[in-house]
Amino acid sequence: MSKKRALISVSDKSGVVELAKELAGLSFEILSTGGTAKALHEAGIPVINISEVTGFPECLDGRVKTLHPKVHAGILAIRDNPEHMRQLEELGVDCIDLVVINLYPFRQTILKEGVKLEDAIENIDIGGPTMLRAAAKNYQDVAVVVDPADYEVVIKELREGEISKSTKFNLASKVFEQTAHYDALIALYLREQSGKEGFPELLTTTYEKQQDMRYGENPHQQAVFYKEIRPIVGSLPTAIQLHGKELSYNNINDTNGALDLLREFDKPTIVAVKHANPCGVGTGTSIFEAYKKAYEADPVSIFGGIIVANRQIDSETAQEINKIFIEIVVAPDYTEEALEVLKKKKNIRVLKLKDIEATVPADTWDMKKVLGGLLVQEMDTKLFKDDEPWQVVTDRQPSKKELEDLKFAWKIVKHTKSNGIAIAKDNQSLGIGPGQVNRIWAVEHAIERSGKKVQGAVLSSDAFFPFDDCVEAAAKAGITAIIQPGGSIKDQQSIDACNRHGIAMVFTGMRHFKH
Repeated sequence: MSKKRALISVSDKSGVVELAKELAGLSFEILSTGGTAKALHEAGIPVINISEVTGFPECLDGRVKTLHPKVHAGILAIRDNPEHMRQLEELGVDCIDLVVINLYPFRQTILKEGVKLEDAIENIDIGGPTMLRAAAKNYQDVAVVVDPADYEVVIKELREGEISKSTKFNLASKVFEQTAHYDALIALYLREQSGKEGFPELLTTTYEKQQDMRYGENPHQQAVFYKEIRPIVGSLPTAIQLHGKELSYNNINDTNGALDLLREFDKPTIVAVKHANPCGVGTGTSIFEAYKKAYEADPVSIFGGIIVANRQIDSETAQEINKIFIEIVVAPDYTEEALEVLKKKKNIRVLKLKDIEATVPADTWDMKKVLGGLLVQEMDTKLFKDDEPWQVVTDRQPSKKELEDLKFAWKIVKHTKSNGIAIAKDNQSLGIGPGQVNRIWAVEHAIERSGKKVQGAVLSSDAFFPFDDCVEAAAKAGITAIIQPGGSIKDQQSIDACNRHGIAMVFTGMRHFKH
């Protein structure tokens, strides 16, 4: 076998000594740099330092090592091109047949607490991506390995003779995935450090796989869950699963929606969600009381639903939860007794999310993929206008109790799919009318679901009433106060209807569409 050359320079040295030993046994001449060369030398593997190849010493604290024509010409030369090979011979350049490189640990650096900008900058790799991209471009002649997980397949094929074209192509494809991810992470970090506001002209985002899913929304759809590189405190990807099978696509989507609503509350609160819509919300003096209210709000819909809590789950609450089938429970913590109780149910998923009440960062974006494009907006983190929370537009002022109920209902309807209506009383949701194609249907549905408790309750609407029919239906049901954004050209009709029926109505001037 003729002598071949491998260039090895890695930050992640896992498995590199074993790889180099195999390559040496297969008659590869090994070129290396810095710490990698030292590790291979100490393992007794013959190594040629890259400076011996280039005739130029490493300089600038190691910033310049491999950026040299004798390296890149050896990688980029097309072997079937006679002119390329003639030039290599004329210049005294030998071919490099295998490039094994992984990059400076930029990701690990920026995730360190208190990292300084200059430290992050020093961990931006220059030579590594350049060699990787060069080798990937010339994949038909050069095999390139960026992931230690691929060492095994490379050695296996080399033992059998040579690395196949298809493997070389797949390895090259992986390189561009890795370098694109690497550059995107740098761009995102530097944008954060620059303090730039608004949306960039060019948007590049990067995520890493957290979980392969059994399927997506439906069994015939494949799905994967990706997470952001820099964890957001209190977000679902940071939760620890304590019990149960892995989360499904719908579980993750629905639980995320439940957490969004839960963040609106400071007092002990339970939010129950079904199909991404709240079906029961309760606030109490204890988490047990909060659960009882959430359950009693809609004991039918909560079955098979998701429960999130902003306080530790105790044994008493766990026992109540176990009386019905619940898909998921998420809480900041559990007592030992509570965990023992919940784990008696094989199919329940139990998640611990330490910072469940953490505020969503102001610069967080909400993204929705559409065919051929991406919609990006700021997160809807506000509940009321900062300067003027609300305006009473009726003759009757809401009582202190009604105002408390109105605020409670307003939090719920903000996180209900449009057209959305939420009815509440005494820190408990009653009927919720989500996702209707007209507002009166949403009102009628919410009233029907409220039952007898609707008498003396309040009603919230995520957007304005286009007609006074919603007020008339509310009055007939016994609703005493309404909160809505206002802004319809027929607002006065709804105001007049409220005044006729003695209903207090508040305009917020802020709508909360949720699609």
